[in-house]
Amino acid sequence: MKNLLKSAAFAATLLAASVSPVAVQAQTLPPAVIIVVNMDQVFNSSAAGKQAQAELKAKIDAMQARANTLRTQFGAEEEALAKSQPAPTNTAARPAWEAKVRDFQSRQQTAQTELSNREKEFQASRTYVLKQITDASNPIISTLMRERGASIAMPEGATLQHAASIDVTNDLVARLDKALPRVSTTAPAGAK
Repeated sequence: MKNLLKSAAFAATLLAASVSPVAVQAQTLPPAVIIVVNMDQVFNSSAAGKQAQAELKAKIDAMQARANTLRTQFGAEEEALAKSQPAPTNTAARPAWEAKVRDFQSRQQTAQTELSNREKEFQASRTYVLKQITDASNPIISTLMRERGASIAMPEGATLQHAASIDVTNDLVARLDKALPRVSTTAPAGAK
């Protein structure tokens, strides 16, 4: 055991002696150059982002209008059904009223499914818009990194503070406007 420890210590001494200060310097990495991008600003101020926001707003407004119409329609119908409920002793009128209630509930469920599907479509459209803008931004960010000699690009939200000189958001938006002036707000079939 003593021989093994002596051998290990001797090997460590030889290894330490063989590593020169020049080799240590060669292994030192250059300082990281960072650029920062505010992707929220890219989505909100780029031409494609503004166009998509307008189209998505129209979709959400239509969805809300439909929900309000259904709410009003079903509210009035529910009130009418409650008022027309026959007395428990009126067994002749009860089956017809119960059929109306089942029909009402069925239509109400269909309407809820419709609104749920519209919500899913809207979310898929929104996600698709974000994907198109992100996909088009990535090569531009890579170009900006090369131009600035950056080794890291990070979202502004991940920084506590940073100098304005490392923020490339405006450059990205200007180039993105040329590369991607419009996006589709209709997600491909099956996208969720």
